Amino acid sequence: MLSLIKIEWLKIKKYPAFWWMLGIVALTYPGINAMTYYGYLKATTGKEMTNNIAKLLLGNPFAFPETWHSVAYFSSFFILLPSIVVIMLVTNEYTFKTHRQNIIDGWSRAQFITSKMFDVLIVSVIATLVYALVALSFGLYADSLNANRWAEQLQYIPLFLLQTFAQLSIAFLLGYLVKKAFIALGIFLFYYLIVENIAVGYARFKLNDIGRFLPFEISDRIIPSPAFFSRFGKDAKASYDHALSIVPEHVVYTILLTGLIWFICYAVHKRRDL
Repeated sequence: MLSLIKIEWLKIKKYPAFWWMLGIVALTYPGINAMTYYGYLKATTGKEMTNNIAKLLLGNPFAFPETWHSVAYFSSFFILLPSIVVIMLVTNEYTFKTHRQNIIDGWSRAQFITSKMFDVLIVSVIATLVYALVALSFGLYADSLNANRWAEQLQYIPLFLLQTFAQLSIAFLLGYLVKKAFIALGIFLFYYLIVENIAVGYARFKLNDIGRFLPFEISDRIIPSPAFFSRFGKDAKASYDHALSIVPEHVVYTILLTGLIWFICYAVHKRRDL
């Protein structure tokens, strides 16, 4: 098992796109949260009555312990960046025929899929570490007086890891089945950015929210919108409470869907003509 991880790490670390992705994630995660944070400061800083009302209403979504939740939510918007790398990693195996070389070198078919699962896990862990560092930094910067509450809401770290791994697994499945990088990327981006968002929005109002069972939406709901969104009226509070109440349910759905994805990968590769 460790040998598979070492081999895949050797592949990944020599892949320029991986380091480009890491650099972009290292910029976008703090970038999107910094934009949101300074928007919050603009709304709450000043002597006007509206500034005081906004500060009272919103609290500080980037102070401990809320920073873990807020940063996880806003960072999750950029899951498509590591998804692109995952698709490139798996399609490269077919482009350069290295999947055959692995079998020639003595790997079993199951070991090949396991090694790719480690690829996805490595990328997920790195993205989660970047998120955790960004959340920690904002928590210390936004309100150092609340630093003693740093250990509250740490559940969002494993939730972010699970969400990232689940959604990257979907990207992997698509790349694995299609084999062609640009086709897989086109399908992924079209579905992720357009099709599912339209379907979820339509289902929310017309189909009793059945869109919650769509592939990305299942794991999206394990990190609901931050608490300050619940302070914009009675309906918003009820919606937020409901979103929190269904998190455990969607954790189970996410695990089941992710398990099904990897089962399909193992089953297909066992029979696929190499």
